[in-house]
Amino acid sequence: MKTASWVVLFVVGLAVLLVSFISAGQAYGGGNWPIGPSTLAKVEAAVAGTAVPLRGVRGTSAAFAAAFAVLWLTVVLGPYRRGEAWAWWGLLGSMLVLSAMILVRVPLLGTNLGVPAGLIPLSIALLGLLLDLGRVRGAK
Repeated sequence: MKTASWVVLFVVGLAVLLVSFISAGQAYGGGNWPIGPSTLAKVEAAVAGTAVPLRGVRGTSAAFAAAFAVLWLTVVLGPYRRGEAWAWWGLLGSMLVLSAMILVRVPLLGTNLGVPAGLIPLSIALLGLLLDLGRVRGAK
């Protein structure tokens, strides 16, 4: 199960990295992505000058996602794969913080836009971590 665990966690990190590159490509490549019930082009048409700041926000978000993914992959392929228990807790903690930051938009902004996409990596990561739960119980 240990191998299955780190492979699942590796796939999570790789998927987050790839999606962050896609998001950066949309931000910097002139894409017209959906923004809630509208699109970037419609928002720009309604309020001139909003497209560039929105592209910047998306680009910054993509950059943080890519950095998170690289760090995640480094921990998964290094200390986690070697069996270090602290890495299990670190990966769990990082996913829980990410999920909490995503979920807080529901009560504070009154929207769940983006929640499902943000919780998919958490769900898969939890599966991967549960596959090697014995590591934190002291089992060898």
